[in-house]
Amino acid sequence: MSQSLESLLQEAGGPLNLLRAHKFDRPDAKPEYRPQQIVPVLPQEFSLWERETRSWRESVALFDQTHHMSGLFLEGPDARRLLSDLAINDFASSRPGVARQIVCVNDDGDLIGDSIVFHLDDERFSTYGSGFVQNWLMYHAQTGGYDVHAEFDAKAPVYPNGFANTRPDCRYQIQGPLAGALIEKLNGGPLGDVKFFHMTEITIGGHRCRALRHGMAGAAGLEVWGPYEHREQIRDAIIEAGREFGLQVVGGMAYLIGAIESGWYQAVLPAIYTAPALRGYREWLPAGEGEGMIRLAGSQECPRIEDYHRTPFDLDYGKLIRFEHEFIGRDALRRRQEEPALRKVTLQWNPQDAASLFSEMLTPDGRNVRFLHLPAMCDKLDKHYDTLTLDGRSVGNSAYTAYTANERSILSLALVDDSVQIGDEVVIGWGEAGGGYGANVTPATDIFEIRATVSPAPFARVAREEYRAG
Repeated sequence: MSQSLESLLQEAGGPLNLLRAHKFDRPDAKPEYRPQQIVPVLPQEFSLWERETRSWRESVALFDQTHHMSGLFLEGPDARRLLSDLAINDFASSRPGVARQIVCVNDDGDLIGDSIVFHLDDERFSTYGSGFVQNWLMYHAQTGGYDVHAEFDAKAPVYPNGFANTRPDCRYQIQGPLAGALIEKLNGGPLGDVKFFHMTEITIGGHRCRALRHGMAGAAGLEVWGPYEHREQIRDAIIEAGREFGLQVVGGMAYLIGAIESGWYQAVLPAIYTAPALRGYREWLPAGEGEGMIRLAGSQECPRIEDYHRTPFDLDYGKLIRFEHEFIGRDALRRRQEEPALRKVTLQWNPQDAASLFSEMLTPDGRNVRFLHLPAMCDKLDKHYDTLTLDGRSVGNSAYTAYTANERSILSLALVDDSVQIGDEVVIGWGEAGGGYGANVTPATDIFEIRATVSPAPFARVAREEYRAG
């Protein structure tokens, strides 16, 4: 029998030791987590990542989402009830042809994760995105007495090594200012008035596909899925039709930049590691799943794992809560809704400080800095928590970082308290607190200070006189 997350936590001496440890050589890691890249299978670039980045602002981008998202299918009379029992939002009014976000919390109201649920047929749903949510749903489907059949759709191996891989569907996203014109061309005419996050159908390359009305960069777009065995024909048809619109196929390096530009905050650390009520879940969950493979990265060093937890209010998910229905964490969220919450912003790095960091990286016998690799520093399973200060006091944490050619800037997403205003200059403590256990220790680094301008999320440039002068 494989090791459970609970036994791994005990072996590591607690969650902080486990989560700070590196996972490079864990023999029990599942193929989709070995190595730990978020976007598997795709080449890093199809052309140039800078060129691919500009496409969702200037023309049209094609994202291949076939491989990197975990999925779960739920079917049966209790599928809707299961979703409602675990979600802060209510699925009682859900109907086929509509998608919605699902946000799950523990009994204390701390986030476990969020994902997207597609209502496919009367008693059939699929959910894609965070593997934390899929595992949480599967556990309750198997142990909660629900009349429901649940089936995983595991993400692709990161290193296929020649082995075959299949999934139920291929999945592509078409985004950018010219996406609407391309979609109309593919459809042979207007798609019609499809509301945001509503589903429709479209024929591409002779194959009937389902599609979700989506959006990015302020323009209409579609997420399209069809039979996996026809993935090449569907993809080739989109590329061929997109030539006149300057379509760019987006590789793994540029893929994650769009998320930071648009303000999408990658899943926070799931709040499952210490609660006594969740011991049964930790004993059910294999150690080789994502929850046992993620690493707590960055300079923010807190004494308790609970200090890294976040609530739905911190990520502006409070508007999704429907207290009228019963769900796990409902009473706790009622109590906590008046607590001070963090809010999401974008941090634009000071270019001189960023250049100084690279200067240290290029200096033999220079300071022991945490290296920065571009364009995206969020391409692994790590959960990023860097210190963030304003006038010397802690005001939240900086997280996921990337360079965008669209802005010629390094950007980080951050969660800050209500004392921080757009336009303020804050200081990111760039570095690694280090830690771990046994042979799995992550070394600590020096802390390198990076000044940054607080900007909106999604990102919009905020001018500062000292930047212009520099």
